[in-house]
Amino acid sequence: MPHESGSDTPEPAGHVPAGDGPHTRRRPRRKALRVTAWAALGVLVIGGSGAACLWAHLDGNLQGVDIDAALGKDRPSGAHNGAMNILLLGSDSRAGTHGEYGSGVSGARSDTTMVLHVDKSHHKASVVSIPRDTMVDRPQCPTSQGGTAPAARQAMFNESYQVGGPGCTVKTVEKMSGVRMDHYLEVDFTGFKKIIDELGGVDVTTQKAVKDANSKLDLTAGTHHLKGEQALSLVRTRHGVGDGSDLARIQLQQAFIKALTQRIDSIGLFSNPAELYGLADTATRTVRADSGLASTGKLLGLAKDLKGIGPENMNMVTMPVTYDPQNPDRVLPLDKASQQVWKALRADRPIPKSAGKNSVGDQGNSPVTAGS
Repeated sequence: MPHESGSDTPEPAGHVPAGDGPHTRRRPRRKALRVTAWAALGVLVIGGSGAACLWAHLDGNLQGVDIDAALGKDRPSGAHNGAMNILLLGSDSRAGTHGEYGSGVSGARSDTTMVLHVDKSHHKASVVSIPRDTMVDRPQCPTSQGGTAPAARQAMFNESYQVGGPGCTVKTVEKMSGVRMDHYLEVDFTGFKKIIDELGGVDVTTQKAVKDANSKLDLTAGTHHLKGEQALSLVRTRHGVGDGSDLARIQLQQAFIKALTQRIDSIGLFSNPAELYGLADTATRTVRADSGLASTGKLLGLAKDLKGIGPENMNMVTMPVTYDPQNPDRVLPLDKASQQVWKALRADRPIPKSAGKNSVGDQGNSPVTAGS
């Protein structure tokens, strides 16, 4: 808020400034407005009846999906020690983009899928990326229209979302991992851009130039401050790095997640009510969640709970895979190594480094790192 010139010294009791009379309304001082605004936002963060209207507004933005009702009881048992598993989905829906990210693409698939495992202390996390091109045995799934999608052998992983929405993706992940998903969060292309812009952008460093005509990304070597559009181009890039596959893109996505956590920490989000409210408003309008998280209070509670997990306490891996001998554009899980990963999550233990030793998803150092 710009500073208003002039003194803030209180006027004597009964004093009426020139130009003010019984029919003249005094303009409120900017300082008073500033204090009032911060007080109102402080109430929002702390809670209380005074914030009821604001809470109701944000809650009205959210789209919730009842995963538990859709999947029933045929699921892995949940953790009972305070650990938590959240399925993070980035859908490739082009809805509302007017062909900006490719024409002839209908519906949506899970373009990005990550299992976020938060340990029982909530001070450390493991993130397992599941390549979208992985061939899996998809279970029978309920559809959003109330029908049933039949089970399929050797189906592409990201088709689970296409045939049965987030519920089918959750069920597919649980079947292959034996790990129960406590929650799920989803954002599409447009929502991702809005959230990054609301945060003011994110800093990343490229070890060499990265250029991809398909995603419209063109970065020189060095540090870059990416706003929403460029950030989306980065996490969509696959032809400008590594072997041009989805495995190379996953490295960029993991680096960006670390950069994002750095950004949130650097702006002191939870000590800045105005920033927090702006982000909450944007997030609730762009994010889909399971019904257990589909309220502003629960989302903010989760965010506060995770705010102490920085990049240094976050282990990011790709589910161990190998190229499909029948189709080099597809990958197959390395069963023994993958089970090492999932077993570690089920036991709330660190993922052993040996699990990714023979995986084609382990492509060495990422060409992009968080921050400067």
